[in-house]
Amino acid sequence: MEGTVFTPALEGMKHVKSEQGEILAQPFLEVCKQILPVIEKFGAAMALVKSDIGGNVSRLESKYSSNPSEFNHLYSMVRTEVASKTAKGSSSCTNGLLWLTRAMDFLVELFRNLLEHKDWTMSQACSDSYGKTLKKWHGWLASSSFTVAMKLAPDRKKFMEVIGSGDIYGDIEKFCTNFYPFLEENHKFLASVGMDDLKAS
Repeated sequence: MEGTVFTPALEGMKHVKSEQGEILAQPFLEVCKQILPVIEKFGAAMALVKSDIGGNVSRLESKYSSNPSEFNHLYSMVRTEVASKTAKGSSSCTNGLLWLTRAMDFLVELFRNLLEHKDWTMSQACSDSYGKTLKKWHGWLASSSFTVAMKLAPDRKKFMEVIGSGDIYGDIEKFCTNFYPFLEENHKFLASVGMDDLKAS
């Protein structure tokens, strides 16, 4: 098979925005799902991140499926919850989108570390990105389970071998460059409705 494990996500990103420039729910969630096989290659170290992303994608997808025309745009789910004052609930789609975005922030940062610090071990790259992204939102418990998991990170060379042949660093770079603006937009939108600073319980 040509390409790397990033190929489907890179392809999918071309369809995330509508012609009006709005983030569409289904294509955005699809790209997040397409990154799960990459996370699987990390093994146990990323089990938490994987279940987090998978769970939040499923939550948002089921909301989308309940009314595809109403929830065609990703943020319409949040607007509905903000209007009905249910956005802050732990099982809300708003919360789902927030944590999905944060988990993806972590991954983008991790991939950037792999690109920019070719001499770092995988654990170093993971811990650094965790410190820059998720750590400040996590309570002590989540933080300590994360720190333990990071120690299980695979050998970097082996990891690079299993994520595919082809221009792997080029694809990682494309993924970070193209996906990051969607995350930024999510944060801006969530901040505009006062929902970007919720912490984990």
